[in-house]
Amino acid sequence: MTWRSPLALVREALRGQRAREKDLRNFASNLPYEGLEKAKQPNRFFPGNAIKTTKYTLLLFIPMNLFEQFHRLANIYFVGLAILNFVPVVNAFQPEVALIPICVIMTLTALKDAWEDFRRYQSDRKRNNTPCFIYSRREKQFSERSWKEVRVGDFVKVFSNEIVPADLLLLDTSDPNGVCHIETSNLDGETNLKPRRTVSGVCVSDPEFEPESFNSVVVCERPNNNLNHFKCYVEKPDKEKVGAGIESLLLRGCTVKNTDHAVGFVVYAGQETKSMLNNNGPRYKRSKLERKLNIDVIFCVILLLSMCFVGSVGHFLWLEEFPDVPPYLVPDSNGHLDSPGLSGFYMFFTMIILLQILIPISLYVSIELVKIGQIFFITNDADLYDEETDSRVQCKALKITEDLGQIEYIFSDKTGTLTENKMVFRRCSIIGTEYPHKENAIRLAVLEEPESGEEVIFNQRPQPSQTGWSLHAEDTNPEEMQHHHDNRRKSRVTGSAPSDVAFSSPLETEVIPDRKLLQHISRVDSSGSRKTDPYLEFFLGLAICNTVVVSMATAERQRASGFSRSGQTNNRLDTLSNVAKKPFSLRYIFTSWKNKPKRSRTISEDSVVEEDHFNAPVKIDGSGNTDGLQTCSLQAPSHSNDPATTPDNVTYEAESPDEAALVYAAKAYGFTLLARTPHSVTVRLPSGEDLVFEVLDTLTFDFNRKRMSVLVRHPITKECVLYTKGADYAIMELLGTSCAEHLRGKQKNIATDTQHHLDFYGKEGLRTLCFTKKVVSKKVYESWLVCRRNALAAIDNREELVMETAVQLETELTLLGATGIEDRLQESVPDTVVALREAGIRVWVLTGDKPETAVNIGYACRLLEEEDLVINMSCKNKLECTSILDCTLEEVKRYSEDPRNVDTSQDIALVIDGRTLTMALSSDLQDRFMDLAKHCRTVLCCRVTPLQKSRVVKVVREKLKVMTLAVGDGANDVNMIQAADIGVGISGQEGMQAVMASDFAISRFKHLKKLLLVHGHWCYTRLANMIIYFFYKNVAYVNLLFWYQFCCGFSSATMIDYWLMIFFNLFFTSVPPIMFGIMDQDISAEMLLGVPELYRIGQGAGEYTFTTFWVSILDAFYQSLVGFFIPYLAYQDSDIDIFTFGTPINTISLFTILLHLSIEIKAWTVVHWVTMLGSVALYFIVTLAYSAMCVTCNPPSNPYWILHSQMADPMFYLLCIITTVVALLPRYMFHVLRNSIAPSPLMQARRLDRLDASTRDEWMKEWRSIRGLGQVRRSRLSPPPSPTLDTPADIFPQSPTASDIMADDLTLNVITENYQRPVHM
Repeated sequence: MTWRSPLALVREALRGQRAREKDLRNFASNLPYEGLEKAKQPNRFFPGNAIKTTKYTLLLFIPMNLFEQFHRLANIYFVGLAILNFVPVVNAFQPEVALIPICVIMTLTALKDAWEDFRRYQSDRKRNNTPCFIYSRREKQFSERSWKEVRVGDFVKVFSNEIVPADLLLLDTSDPNGVCHIETSNLDGETNLKPRRTVSGVCVSDPEFEPESFNSVVVCERPNNNLNHFKCYVEKPDKEKVGAGIESLLLRGCTVKNTDHAVGFVVYAGQETKSMLNNNGPRYKRSKLERKLNIDVIFCVILLLSMCFVGSVGHFLWLEEFPDVPPYLVPDSNGHLDSPGLSGFYMFFTMIILLQILIPISLYVSIELVKIGQIFFITNDADLYDEETDSRVQCKALKITEDLGQIEYIFSDKTGTLTENKMVFRRCSIIGTEYPHKENAIRLAVLEEPESGEEVIFNQRPQPSQTGWSLHAEDTNPEEMQHHHDNRRKSRVTGSAPSDVAFSSPLETEVIPDRKLLQHISRVDSSGSRKTDPYLEFFLGLAICNTVVVSMATAERQRASGFSRSGQTNNRLDTLSNVAKKPFSLRYIFTSWKNKPKRSRTISEDSVVEEDHFNAPVKIDGSGNTDGLQTCSLQAPSHSNDPATTPDNVTYEAESPDEAALVYAAKAYGFTLLARTPHSVTVRLPSGEDLVFEVLDTLTFDFNRKRMSVLVRHPITKECVLYTKGADYAIMELLGTSCAEHLRGKQKNIATDTQHHLDFYGKEGLRTLCFTKKVVSKKVYESWLVCRRNALAAIDNREELVMETAVQLETELTLLGATGIEDRLQESVPDTVVALREAGIRVWVLTGDKPETAVNIGYACRLLEEEDLVINMSCKNKLECTSILDCTLEEVKRYSEDPRNVDTSQDIALVIDGRTLTMALSSDLQDRFMDLAKHCRTVLCCRVTPLQKSRVVKVVREKLKVMTLAVGDGANDVNMIQAADIGVGISGQEGMQAVMASDFAISRFKHLKKLLLVHGHWCYTRLANMIIYFFYKNVAYVNLLFWYQFCCGFSSATMIDYWLMIFFNLFFTSVPPIMFGIMDQDISAEMLLGVPELYRIGQGAGEYTFTTFWVSILDAFYQSLVGFFIPYLAYQDSDIDIFTFGTPINTISLFTILLHLSIEIKAWTVVHWVTMLGSVALYFIVTLAYSAMCVTCNPPSNPYWILHSQMADPMFYLLCIITTVVALLPRYMFHVLRNSIAPSPLMQARRLDRLDASTRDEWMKEWRSIRGLGQVRRSRLSPPPSPTLDTPADIFPQSPTASDIMADDLTLNVITENYQRPVHM
């Protein structure tokens, strides 16, 4: 190694810093420079792949940890006092003794930090030494190296089920189409496969990729933490630039799946990889209680300084009273004696040292221990465990458990949070004609019937027929039926079987086709015009316009474990039964359903019911059967003997449940998506013919456009066809001519009819999408392609340029139809919402759905009631928004000021869309909007973006000064979750990004009820009472020393031994309050759930208030006065020594403090008894042992044999009993009188809690009815089959229409009559 001057090293470091700070980075291959020294490496300025997440090193651990601990002001305070005690003129104790408490606390904290950092070190070492394969020019092959040896510019080869070691630009894969599938569960929790494609036209793989032939330059942006965006281009030797994005980037931490191997070029390594930049560790949040605690600590400091000032002045006045120098004041070695003024000044600091425990040093440690215990009980609550997903509640924020008991506003997402996020295809509209899919609605009604004891066999996997797909009536094997019954006992039929593949439950994948639509497709399929028929184009759009990954059902899905390269098969696909789906099963379902008298549903006897057996072509066979039901014969001759191409053994992995539902719906009608590559899509038609569409480009979905498109070349017509799907309001404004202009009459106005259907779908609570097509001419495509390539190769403003090219092409679209997809409410959502509302919590729903859908969901989940005043705000401009806000506020205030409405409250609900919300949150309207929101019990924000969600949460939290909680399940909810005081993530079907960003994670929305109403209440009341008790305990004990100063000339002398004073707080009285904070239960969980109003105790100021704090402090002063002066008067004029006087006082203080806690404990357990009695026993054992061994511990007076002598004196026992009773009598009488004369709601509930269960339930119902809360009515959620568009209006005469609820102008709807809402979630 050559020597380099320091100046050269500095120059090299500055060059490296400039290279790393550039907006664009140029990377070249390391292969030509292999073996050369580091100074000649082209990518030497960029960090290696070794990571370090530890905070400390072995040599610097002590100074760094001390520096970190001294960020806590309490530690600085106690260390400062300990150091001050070493100053001779102000010391109050032996200097070494004063150091013990703070040293114990800081040592325990340092050991905890060291253990955590050691675990991080072990994890880093394991990752850095994980093996991988790096190409070596010397060895002419990929050689095994460790992750820490990977550098920017290397070529890395990753095999199937291996974890990607660094951020790689994908250059080659084993797939001939250049596709590599990855699983990103380690980054965002999503288990569905995501396709990545190689950078086209850069590398030649003939016969295989040779890294040495790569002589291009890779140019990419500076590293950032955005997992969804990546800007890069590859510059070839001929200066041609090829753009690449996130679709060509393999992120560190991802797992390669369904691909034998992939080769990538390292662009980011180590700490600069996107996964490491996102690894910011847990966010620190301070609870509301902790903020109040800090204020009270300041009050205690002021109180301490005041007491020290009194001691200082008292010492000065005491010295001034002597005409001569008293003989017990000993001068220093020079014969100098301080003046009374200077002595009083010194005494001020001495008193601070003496009374320092007025600031509870052990309180902070006790709070941490209590929160750990509370989290243990929360995570081990069986009611918060979800058996289906095998998950329990996760507590990721240890600092804010008590905030769960103070929530005032909840902001909730809709899809996946209130609903199951299991999308079920329900209805569709094609060319202005609506198809209600009645048979499919009946199937869903049977699946959701909870009281059904009959068999439902819609959740079985299809069994392939030996002669093709057909449906015939036959008997069922009794053994198979028995086997099915046995399996059904293990799992209720909810349409969701466990699977490794996302969105693949039978509820989502199986669709019974609509009879009329099936017949129409069969006629078109047999005619010659099927290639241009709009019906077929509609289903081609469903099958093509998506990003669904197609894989074989027979291929085992393997998962990598840890960092091992040898993945093991872990197939969790556990079907509920192995019984083959047979026609008898279908007939049995409908006949058994029909015979049930419990529901008022009717089925037409001549209804044709078709079942999708994953078969493509369909022929209607009118052969009847004995049950009066027609069956259909689904026949399609297979065109290939290759099992890999048959429709029955393909599985779909989608990024969203909507896409999966639409692809399965297309498959039900015979349009089966067989394969998808970056350059082609293969679809099998009902006739059995396979069409291979060349994919020219994919315009992915984004929140600005609210749509996605796929540009393909039709294999028959050779036309460039653009299929687009998106939100109705985003599609309708882009429509051009209709594709059914040849039709006559009212069918010509397709857009109007489709919009009518969409409005109906929204009113029914269905999620809607519109589908269009557009034929792009060759000339337009070629000119557009140039702009597209330039946009993809751009670095600056790339997203904007790419979106502009998409918008440029998505014009003059031809409407094909629309779909309505159902997303059902989760279990017990209405009951949970009602309970939260009764608890005084206001629930807001922030959703991207249309207002009609949101309102329907609101009624279904009891956010909206029939008698609510519904205010709709949908404004086109700011002037209109201002006018509506002013008028509405005036009406609301007029109602509240009306003397006739003194004892009534107006139930107001606000519905506002995203455009109006933007205007309402502007600076000039924000206050008025918040004033209106305060009067609203429920707010529904529709068509909102993720940024708007977080904006709403921040504004409400800051303007109204309330405690907020945000709950969501998807990546679009992360901003909202992080903006709230408490973020709750639901581990749903959209990955784990919300869970990873949250403070608490649950698996069902219903778990929020017990998490808040029970555990939130317990955590808050326990911790609040424990903190108040800690302040009381320390003040009561310190004041004993303070009162003694009046008897000793304020000389800082103590009547209790120093060691016993230290032991008093560290050992004798430390465990009982901790157990009190962990295990006390003021009221049972059943009572808290039965009367949600009890939750309001913690809202607002809560129990921990300014008044309760100072009442406890005054009580501590009184008890200390009694505890000191009763023994003082008893021993007055006696000849006892100082420790004989102090020992009874110390013992009385112990009994008083522990019995005070006994009064506060609401639920005694064995743990409480053990800790109480154990503390008393420990006190006597330690004190007896200490006084027996300590002969000359504290000269000239020593505690030797003091307690032994005291325990032989009856006066000792008499003092302990009388003084303790007198000290606690006021508090005890206060509790008795308050609970007898004016009992609080909590005390009333505690009395009911002592009754037997049946009597208690009756009292709870009466309580809630008296307070106007009412009983939780059953939600009318499922009256399928749902009415079609042809249903006469008088069937639901009192149901509010869409125009009643949603309009452009302000609408105030007071719905006072009860009616049966046709809600289908």
